[in-house]
Amino acid sequence: MAKMSDPNNKLIAENRRARFDYHIESDLEAGIMLLGSEVKSLRAGGSNIADSYASIENGELWLINSYIAPYLQAKTWGHEERRHRKLLVSRKELGRLWNAVGREGMTLVPMKWYFNDRGMVKVKLGVAKGKKLADKRETSAKRDWDRQKARLLKQGGRD
Repeated sequence: MAKMSDPNNKLIAENRRARFDYHIESDLEAGIMLLGSEVKSLRAGGSNIADSYASIENGELWLINSYIAPYLQAKTWGHEERRHRKLLVSRKELGRLWNAVGREGMTLVPMKWYFNDRGMVKVKLGVAKGKKLADKRETSAKRDWDRQKARLLKQGGRD
């Protein structure tokens, strides 16, 4: 019997540029504290995390510069589109992230937002190191070569 697709378990937003701009060393899942109007807006599909990042401030993890569109039905009790949102991780995980950012010069990049199987919004964070321009060129050249190689293999039997 085929499993029906769960409407709660879906991708909200993805930062596809993160893999191009950064070497992703590891990743982790974090919860996020949201207002009701923000969750309803995310269910409607209005968000962007391309320009956002995570930062540790005063012993807490925050998601900064993420965009959630205003929810039109929430007239009085709406939300700010680009407010700082608190991320929820364990104390042990926060210490590991603190060391990575402080000592090793890493950056915390949100990779994607999604609803888990319980309907909760989760953020997949990548612990990343920035790429230099030459590394970006190399990534682009490798991607182009892989695409061209696949095209050649596809037409190889026709000539």
